[in-house]
Amino acid sequence: MDDLTRARQQHWVSQVARHAFERGEQTAVVFGDRRITWADLQQRVDSVSAALAERGVAHGDRVALLMGNQAEYIEIMIAANRIGAIAVPINFRLSVGEVAFTLDNSGAVVLFVDELASATGIAAAAQAAGPVQVFQVGSEGSDGASAYDVLLAHSGSGGLVAAIDECEPALIMYTSGTTGRPKGAVLTHRNLAAQSATNVMAFRFEMYDEVSLCAAPLFHIGTLGLVAPAILMGATMVVLPSVSFNAGALLDVAECEQVTSTFLVPTQWQAVCDEQERSPRDLSRLRVSSWGAAPATDSLLRKMSEVLPGASSIALFGQTEMSPVTCVLEAKDSRRKLGSVGRPVPGVWARIVDENMVDVQPGEVGEIVYRGPGLMTEYWNNPEATAQAFAGGWFHSGDLVRKDAEGFIYVVDRAKDMIISGGENVYCAEVENALAGHPCIAEVAVIGQAHETWGETPVAVVALKPGAAELTIESLRAWAGERLARYKLPTSLVLVDMLPRNASGKVTKNVLRAPAVTLPA
Repeated sequence: MDDLTRARQQHWVSQVARHAFERGEQTAVVFGDRRITWADLQQRVDSVSAALAERGVAHGDRVALLMGNQAEYIEIMIAANRIGAIAVPINFRLSVGEVAFTLDNSGAVVLFVDELASATGIAAAAQAAGPVQVFQVGSEGSDGASAYDVLLAHSGSGGLVAAIDECEPALIMYTSGTTGRPKGAVLTHRNLAAQSATNVMAFRFEMYDEVSLCAAPLFHIGTLGLVAPAILMGATMVVLPSVSFNAGALLDVAECEQVTSTFLVPTQWQAVCDEQERSPRDLSRLRVSSWGAAPATDSLLRKMSEVLPGASSIALFGQTEMSPVTCVLEAKDSRRKLGSVGRPVPGVWARIVDENMVDVQPGEVGEIVYRGPGLMTEYWNNPEATAQAFAGGWFHSGDLVRKDAEGFIYVVDRAKDMIISGGENVYCAEVENALAGHPCIAEVAVIGQAHETWGETPVAVVALKPGAAELTIESLRAWAGERLARYKLPTSLVLVDMLPRNASGKVTKNVLRAPAVTLPA
């Protein structure tokens, strides 16, 4: 691939290089007191990518990240892509065993950790089947990990990027599946470009005048879906650290950095509005207040319009496999179509079908299936799941929805039996598989329960083995905490003699979810 062909490629590697060339002194990333210009970012990407290549990382290799939010997260992903490697973001809340599975399944050859995740990452790398080089950001390194500064000290390679086709993978994003094993959705540079176009349209980005606040974890595709258009447009990315959500701290940063757009889940927007009423900040530059991952109430939307009068409130809906946004509910429709996730965005083909792939009528419930430029290529190293997901030539979302006469879509249920807790996806089968190994448990079912703060949390409905010792929610959480991320742990325990089942032996969760069934708070 010659230099001119490389220059035609549309991906964030070339876009960072373009901004460094055209407006290198402008701020690219803000993290705490640090301000990194586009020229600085490009230089750091050059150094890290050259150092990785020198250490044997090649085109197509996988580079994993187990880190909280920080500026280095963005530069590591771009540096990996610059040499044709594939970035693999990993949820830093996962247990050692869960991280080790992801390393093995992806075949990662390098793992980046920060100080908080270093112990988990180093232990997981030690468990991995193949050798994994570990680099630690923000310290001098430790036993089992080299210091990240060693890579930054490399002189860099300069010049244009490696030959990277837009159809090549940029990311493998792991999402838990109904079988209990995570699946790696392979997203290409073209997928991210499609997502950039969607968000530029939905957020009505203005050239070189955007300040995008990244408040959610960078291992989420939803956050990376904001990073991609920000890099395309040359926006400043303000990254918040991965700590407990603090509405006051967020508002202070939004005021100081003159933030123009951000994405939060509804419970976070409620806290932001309450704090803004108590202690108003200057948010005159905030143009877009987007939300998703859970429904927003009419009272919250009304409050957002009152407290944040200059910001358009838009809802985003989608999933990892679609890079992720598939539907947008615009501000003008948010209260008129309360409960809707909006309409499909330009470029996304969406159908609502029955089990025979026949389109249902408006008002009828069916599964929403997709095509479009944001659609992943496959599940990594999982041809069976890929074939199942693409049955009939469309991607099966697992979401059961209905469409009204104006084309607005309403989610009715989640065929994949998923709980959304604080914006995190918790798949019941994964939790059930883990809890089933407890020595006292004969059978278990996991369902969601409404929670004032988190939206939903998991509840374990358990039948004990004969003669089993007493089981409490505290002891169950302590046992399961060694096998599952904390946000996946059940918050309540219900003991029953046996689980309700239908004639085919499947647990009837609708019975467990019925209003007549009383669950502990």
